[in-house]
Amino acid sequence: MSLLEVRDITVRFGGIVALDGLSFSIDEGQICGLIGPNGAGKTTMFNVVSRIYQPASGQVLYRGNDLVGARPRRLPLLGEVPFLGHQVGVPAHEIANLGIARTFQNLALFPSMSLLENVMVGAHSQGHVGFGRAITRIGTAKENRVTRDFAGDLLVQLGLGPLMFRPAAGLPFGTLKRLEIARALAARPSFLLMDEPASGLTHGEVDELGDTIVTIRDQFSLTVLLVEHHMSMVMSISDRVVAMEFGRKIAEGTPFEVQSDQRVIDAYLGTGV
Repeated sequence: MSLLEVRDITVRFGGIVALDGLSFSIDEGQICGLIGPNGAGKTTMFNVVSRIYQPASGQVLYRGNDLVGARPRRLPLLGEVPFLGHQVGVPAHEIANLGIARTFQNLALFPSMSLLENVMVGAHSQGHVGFGRAITRIGTAKENRVTRDFAGDLLVQLGLGPLMFRPAAGLPFGTLKRLEIARALAARPSFLLMDEPASGLTHGEVDELGDTIVTIRDQFSLTVLLVEHHMSMVMSISDRVVAMEFGRKIAEGTPFEVQSDQRVIDAYLGTGV
């Protein structure tokens, strides 16, 4: 069954068409690689799913619900009142509540905070204390303790346990990449978008990251959408691959099918793969 279904998504920036009728689907539990040359529209697609960009047309169905289409406006006390106007799509701040998390190509960590504190920040969307009690710190001790224990467990599982009380500043890039994955997992997602997680890593670190992605997929029952330029990693861990060029899909299928497609070879892979 498809967890995510992208239907004819088009995104325009002025006269530039960043996505041009893009369609593909991802089944639950799959790792799907999204590949293509720079400027193909891969990160734009991530930003549509994350609700940073609103497409000009099309649908993004997550568990059958459209993330980008019009829906009734919800007002305090009144609930959903469609006769008072509509808002477009799910707001970005509600995406985590749906079970969607994301890592970024450029690290967005807090350098002065410890690794443990960085991961605890990622769990904030799952809190139940509420704004007023959070400010006054009334009744927050139990939830903070549970969050702290869960964050510590994530760091241990990703091999960062001995560093959990160290500040993020000054640590190797590969370590910080794993930290960002831990922070994304702290939101307890079922669908994880990973934007070039291997960028800046050594060959050995890329191989290790590939193993980590498969492990967390299995351990946390995740579905993963992966944008990555390291083709050896993408092809070795993906169940399905979608190839893009100039905002359009040019191929979709198993890693073998996609890397054997002449259109993909001509547009991106070349003859060396």
